[in-house]
Amino acid sequence: MTDRPKVAFIGTGGTISSLGRDTLDILDYTATDRRLEAGAIVAAVPELGAVADVIPVPFRAVPSPAIGFAEWRDLVLLCERAVADHPDLAGIVIGHGTATLEETAYALGLTLTVTVPVVLVGSQRPMSALSTDAALNLVAAVRTAAAPASRGRGVLVVLNDEIQAARDVTKTSVARLQTFRTADFGILGHVDGAGVHYYRRTERAHAPGTPFDIRARTALPRVDIAYGYADADGTAVRAFRAAGARGLVAAGLAPGMVPPGEAEALAEAVEAGLPVVMSTRAGSGVVPLTTRLRERGILSADNLTPQKARILLALALTVTQDKGELAHLFATY
Repeated sequence: MTDRPKVAFIGTGGTISSLGRDTLDILDYTATDRRLEAGAIVAAVPELGAVADVIPVPFRAVPSPAIGFAEWRDLVLLCERAVADHPDLAGIVIGHGTATLEETAYALGLTLTVTVPVVLVGSQRPMSALSTDAALNLVAAVRTAAAPASRGRGVLVVLNDEIQAARDVTKTSVARLQTFRTADFGILGHVDGAGVHYYRRTERAHAPGTPFDIRARTALPRVDIAYGYADADGTAVRAFRAAGARGLVAAGLAPGMVPPGEAEALAEAVEAGLPVVMSTRAGSGVVPLTTRLRERGILSADNLTPQKARILLALALTVTQDKGELAHLFATY
């Protein structure tokens, strides 16, 4: 018998699982195409045994650009199974590449069905690197998942000793260790040594208990992002529509505008019945629902980044097509 908490670890690949050519390979390590599975990662960090009884859960080890809806759905089901197999489970940690970690975290934050804390963790340097952050990030994530104070806070992201909310966090730097930031509101708390300390919580709704159930779905409605820039003429918007987009997110110029040619193409999309959500490429701040946006029938993404607005719109389209209800979902989640 042990009084250590029980935490499941699901490894999906990414830098935290990667092995480079040598200890100084911190940038081109993906060229080796060598990634550790969950069990090998846990074995490589024996210090985890002093923190929790960590149970490796097999998944598949891939670079995070290869992760999307199919993996989100499978992770929802795998988390369900882990809780069913271990009723005394304190929490779940998911190792993930940092490139799309924020998207997986937010998608799971809207679709998970389990009540135990779920923490996503990654690293900026591979497991094989000199001064890697992989091992300590993993220890901090396990501590966070096991902490009773982590319950009811939604999906969490832990890197660099910082606890962030899945909805709000984004990657801001290619290689720096402090890459994950919450621009508008800041971190939720710290992991300092053995202590997990919280100072705020997110006010937006999150899983479990959302209307978004993806467990039996084979795909989400297609939603694309049109990036705003000077002289954008709507070519991308029209191409997305031709490809079968069911909704569009505009990554507009702050505070939520697009050039005239892009505005014309978005108006055509609205006229054709597609929901269009205005986000911004600025990286922070709420897109105001101005008179011009309302008159054009365009919704506000609130302060969601374009990539997260895309996820919410795609999930929202699985439950409603009504613009008023879509707007309510963006104000809720």
